[in-house]
Amino acid sequence: MPAFFLELFSEEIPARMQARAAEDLARLLTEALSAIAPTGVQSFFGPRRIAFAATVAAGVAAVSTTERGPRANAPEQALAGFLRKHGAAKEQLRQEGDFWVLEKRAEAVSAESLIAQAVPAVLRRFPWPKSMRWGGSSNFTWVRPLRRIVCLLDAAVVPFALADGTDDGHGLSSGNLTEGHRFHAPGAFEVSGVEDWRAKLAERHVLVDVAERKRVIAKGVAQLAAAQNCSVVDDPGLLDEVAGLVERPVPLLGRIADEHMDLPAEVMQVSMRVNQRYFALRTQDGKAAPWFAFVSNIAAEDGGATIVAGNERVLRARFSDARHFWDLDRKAPLEGRVPSLAHVTFQAKLGSQGDRVVRLKRLAEIIAPHVGAPQAMAERAAELAKADLVSGMVGEFPELQGVMGSYYARHDGEPIEVADAIREHYAPRGPNEAAPSAPVSVAVALADKLDQLVGFFAIGEKPSGSGDPYALRRAGLGIIRIIRENGLRLPLAALIEAAGAGFSGLGIDPVPPAEIMEFLADRLRVQLRSEGARHDVLTAVFATGADDDLVRLLARASAVAQLLGTEDGTNLLIAYRRAANILRIEDRKDGPHTGPTDPALSREPAEIGLEQALAGLSDLDRQLAAEDYTGAMTAMAGLRAPLDAFFTDVTVNAPDPDLRRNRLRLLRRVQSTMDRVADFSRIEG
Repeated sequence: MPAFFLELFSEEIPARMQARAAEDLARLLTEALSAIAPTGVQSFFGPRRIAFAATVAAGVAAVSTTERGPRANAPEQALAGFLRKHGAAKEQLRQEGDFWVLEKRAEAVSAESLIAQAVPAVLRRFPWPKSMRWGGSSNFTWVRPLRRIVCLLDAAVVPFALADGTDDGHGLSSGNLTEGHRFHAPGAFEVSGVEDWRAKLAERHVLVDVAERKRVIAKGVAQLAAAQNCSVVDDPGLLDEVAGLVERPVPLLGRIADEHMDLPAEVMQVSMRVNQRYFALRTQDGKAAPWFAFVSNIAAEDGGATIVAGNERVLRARFSDARHFWDLDRKAPLEGRVPSLAHVTFQAKLGSQGDRVVRLKRLAEIIAPHVGAPQAMAERAAELAKADLVSGMVGEFPELQGVMGSYYARHDGEPIEVADAIREHYAPRGPNEAAPSAPVSVAVALADKLDQLVGFFAIGEKPSGSGDPYALRRAGLGIIRIIRENGLRLPLAALIEAAGAGFSGLGIDPVPPAEIMEFLADRLRVQLRSEGARHDVLTAVFATGADDDLVRLLARASAVAQLLGTEDGTNLLIAYRRAANILRIEDRKDGPHTGPTDPALSREPAEIGLEQALAGLSDLDRQLAAEDYTGAMTAMAGLRAPLDAFFTDVTVNAPDPDLRRNRLRLLRRVQSTMDRVADFSRIEG
């Protein structure tokens, strides 16, 4: 099969757009060339190019088809409409019986022709987030000026031009010329295919594979750090971005001036990352190292000394700006910033950050006793939690909210528990961040997330599909992680209700706690699924509606899952489903079959045995209430043998109506007894 290769060479593409652009190019070309079935698709992206390679069929064979048209005696207008629909002339028709027939023939089309037609169309509708026009009068747009198009099929150029008759397309046309590194290997050269392209670009100081660029960067930076007895702060996002900024990565190391080493480590790291794309280093004891790593796109003749000096000079200026905010912010106590939050909008319908602080103080005080936190300390931490939002440093670096508040609280002499809670109340912000564990931090973090969830649900801003603009799914998962990882026994429904009461002053009616609980249950199912646990069992346990203690529910779900993992549990589930199916069918006839059974009507030994087994479960509710799930599941497993015997030896639909009704009620007792533990109808498999 012929090898197809396309490279689009342009001025520098923003790093954040490159990966998506390569995906879009592969998707659009695969769709546009579906007739020649691209396989073995490869895509590439970098600072100045995106590319696509695949093997394709040699072309599309000629095809003949027939279309039956109107009757031979149909009105002329009907025949004209048929011809117009198919773009045909009357001479192409023939009569078969009572109908006109059109024979259509699609001529064979070569892969070269299909590619030449498809690629310009794809380029003209390419979905860049932002595009630009440049020079001349062409309306063709690209993310940055497009300079060259390499389009090859088995090493031969597929000829086409971007001009479309009304637009000159900047005079761009396909060819086999590309360019190497802007400084180390300027100028054009020919390529014959993807492998030749990769090899020749490597000779000209360009690594086309983003994974290879990332390996070179990560390894080089780590080696430089190790030479100073340091380690690199893990930052996958920064590594991705830097790999999109350089074609030939050259890691270098610079030194941080001593006068800036007293800045908070987080301030230094964020300033370096956001402003300069530098990697932060840490000493062996975890403190900020007096070094920074960065990646140049040039291998300088002086070993990079001039480049390092220039970057050190730039960093001194950046850190001087940071010091200005650091010194200025500490002149005013954190407490003094709280009134200014009244002028910071949280959300148009949910009031200001000042309104939110009032809610958080109240809610944190309610939560505190449940998590072992001093109420006064939790209330104080909630009062100061958002104060750093109006500080100069957070205004410059929003990523530092909470972090700076913690530093400023310590500077003001606040208790260490309060300072830590200010830092940790946003956590966990992702799967790799630890959940808070200190009681005061837990109280404020839960208050923050419950207020967020309840507020946005109350105004109808719930997550839908993939849309979650207010990160409510993350907030819900944060609540779950805090509860699970700390083993917290919380009356969650009551706390949700308390959070809703905080919005009464804004005239907002809170949603029922059950709605938030269902949302949290859904988040918990997602988490369990990612852990490989049985989320369907959790659904079954939640369906009992008997509890809002997540720790207790998870323990019950674990016990049910263990039961189902045994032979008795598996057979018990089968018997439950059989009973449920029988009841569903018979209830349609003359049900529902509820009410007590009559022991006098139990004639068969198997139904008497089942009656006795159910009577032996009279302690089930006490066991569940006492969280004796092992005992409860052991007792439940005892139903397996009597149920098996009942279905083997007893005819449920007996001819005697009273006997039939009694046996159906007995099955209903089995179902309702098991449903006290979990709704077994919701369990899969």
